[in-house]
Amino acid sequence: MVFTFLRRLLGGIALVGTLSLTGCGYNDFQRLDEQSQSAWSEVLNQYQRRADLIPNIVATVKGEANFEQETLTKVVEARAKATSIQVTPDTLKDPEAMKKFQAAQGELSSALSRLLVVSENYPNLKANQGFADLRVQLEGTENRITVARNRYIKAVQDYNVLARSFPSNLTAKVMGYQAKANFSVANEAAISAPPKVDFGK
Repeated sequence: MVFTFLRRLLGGIALVGTLSLTGCGYNDFQRLDEQSQSAWSEVLNQYQRRADLIPNIVATVKGEANFEQETLTKVVEARAKATSIQVTPDTLKDPEAMKKFQAAQGELSSALSRLLVVSENYPNLKANQGFADLRVQLEGTENRITVARNRYIKAVQDYNVLARSFPSNLTAKVMGYQAKANFSVANEAAISAPPKVDFGK
């Protein structure tokens, strides 16, 4: 009799524990965390793709006589700064680290924009098929960056809403799930516009 009672009691506790884990958002935290990390990886992949294009762009532009050295230098320096920032899983939890990362990527976008605008003043460079191909690749990469960044923003938003909503916010406190840093509005505005690529003229 006592044994049966204990067995039912333990079964009830196990059932309540299972239901509470399901209802508290634990599984949702796991799913959304994986989703945001996957989206972040794609953002980094696209930024890396852009960084990998830059040496070829710079090398092609260097072949143009009298090209503005200052513009080239700014691109090279901005790339070096952007690729030197160490991005770790902790970056996603640190708003200051995210700001530094975004600022560096924003500087690189601006420097690339300037280079493409200046290149319009060099007819031989504009007529260079290799440079034209690199510009097309860069434009495609910038578009992919925008798509990847928007997916990440949405994934983080979903995670943060769960972390701040009742009753899942209790689970977040108990399990130590903190809200994730996202792209700030100011930095998003600065880096969301891809460099303008004008094939006219």
